[in-house]
Amino acid sequence: MGQIHSHYPVLLVAAITSRHGKAIEWAISQASQHWGAVSLASDLFDFQETGFYEKTMGSNLRKQLVAFQLVDPATLPDYKISSNQWEQQYAQEHSHPETRPLNIDPGYITEAKLVLATTKDRDHRVYLRDGIYAEVTLHYQQNRWSESRWTYPDYRRSDFQSFFTECRKHLRNSLKTG
Repeated sequence: MGQIHSHYPVLLVAAITSRHGKAIEWAISQASQHWGAVSLASDLFDFQETGFYEKTMGSNLRKQLVAFQLVDPATLPDYKISSNQWEQQYAQEHSHPETRPLNIDPGYITEAKLVLATTKDRDHRVYLRDGIYAEVTLHYQQNRWSESRWTYPDYRRSDFQSFFTECRKHLRNSLKTG
């Protein structure tokens, strides 16, 4: 019989998408107020890999990846629920032509994987609680990130994966120092 152990802390990350720079700034401000200080932030990326969000979010989307603090992985649903509430709050408080001017996708990084939270069930996703599912979007092996058949097109990009490598290094250093 295997021994049950608590999971070590993971690095909380979020992908924030909008065509409005102020919306991305607002989301980062909300997250840092509630989730802790930003540890790492990527440049803004053009998000053109899919037209999936165009109907609700418009065109010329940008995405920024942000890392925060180390957290218990069991709390991932709390972060997704919060981010969904912030998306609704932003849409209600700001005047934009899109029905969904902001998208916030939280997840976490371990030494072995990038996990994203979602509200949508699919064959490769695991139910956590409160309507939240999780998927392993990327896994780390042989010193590089590897995709699965369901990995989103933008997460296959080398610049995204470079950011996640920096996050992984940050996590490893944080775990070593305490």
